[in-house]
Amino acid sequence: MNKIKVGITQGDINGVGYELIFKTFQDEEMFELCTPVVYGSPKVATYQRKSLNMQTNFHVCNSIDDVQDGCLNILNCFGETEIKVEFGTATEEAGKAAFISFNQAVNDLSQNKIDVLVTAPLNNGTIRGKDSVFPGHTKYIEKKLGDGHNALTLLLNQDLRVALATSNIALNKVAHVLTSEYLAEKIEVLNNALKRDFYIDGPRIAVLALNPGYESNDEKGDEDSVIIAPTVKKLFDEKKICCFGPYRADEFFADRNYSDFDAVLAMYHDQGTAPFNAISEYEGVKFTAGLPVVRTAPMNTTEYNIAGKGEASEASLRKSIFDAIDIFRNRKRYDQSHSQPLSRQYYEKRDDSDKLKLDQLNESDTL
Repeated sequence: MNKIKVGITQGDINGVGYELIFKTFQDEEMFELCTPVVYGSPKVATYQRKSLNMQTNFHVCNSIDDVQDGCLNILNCFGETEIKVEFGTATEEAGKAAFISFNQAVNDLSQNKIDVLVTAPLNNGTIRGKDSVFPGHTKYIEKKLGDGHNALTLLLNQDLRVALATSNIALNKVAHVLTSEYLAEKIEVLNNALKRDFYIDGPRIAVLALNPGYESNDEKGDEDSVIIAPTVKKLFDEKKICCFGPYRADEFFADRNYSDFDAVLAMYHDQGTAPFNAISEYEGVKFTAGLPVVRTAPMNTTEYNIAGKGEASEASLRKSIFDAIDIFRNRKRYDQSHSQPLSRQYYEKRDDSDKLKLDQLNESDTL
């Protein structure tokens, strides 16, 4: 049986990308799980390995056809081109190199030359096109490989999944974006991802409120009662999606109510990422749900302040690889089991008291 081929981008060469990669694949047991292919520069990899005083070996290849099992492969995306490494510095040269690496990996993913993609951190601001700043990994993949589907960012750790209904938009625009149709689409994408990507039968979704829950605040918006609550009820009644809410975000996380659900849908970026990072201590994973391809990423940023010092933690990158492999396998298993419904392989029994229990939680914590 062929091992899953994991494409890994080099990220910003002035950040911690190669350090994370080298630390992850110091453990030779990783090669039993997958065949890693790093899209990058062998010259930069050699320089960084020496600078970091690390011993991780790698195999250089000039074509995806030259990739070998049982080792860390560096796929040369730059030929003999010299690329200057300046640890801790944001440069256009590093941005250009990061984009070349990422773009080639996306092209290979589109042609099934790799099975999944894991992206090392880069600096969007250093990658400039003719008209605007690079839109980010997620939007770029959505545009090139989405096939009309809209992506949903999903943050993962062992105990918690948090999806972001909106991401990377100004806070004062969030309420305008959150129409009933938009929110319903995000909930359905999340519900389908929980079923297919995580193989959960009858997933339970908590939907957070947009506004603070101070009843005496006349300035509080009415989005929760006019848009969010009716949308949640309609999806539950008409499409049998087990979604509940809206819940006050502060109480929801403080009381650990997320343990009663398979995923949480936050309304905006910081509402979801702040509690998630506090709970997971930055060892979670970002997963781009809703698309035909599998892409994950570590929670690490470029971490310029510690780049080149050997202080970065590879835990999130390692988990990103594990999760990408699990999701890829779950999709295959789900598709196989649902292609012949009579031979369904998995069923998780739900307690009949679930709906009553969550309704009671809903009544006490929603706005």
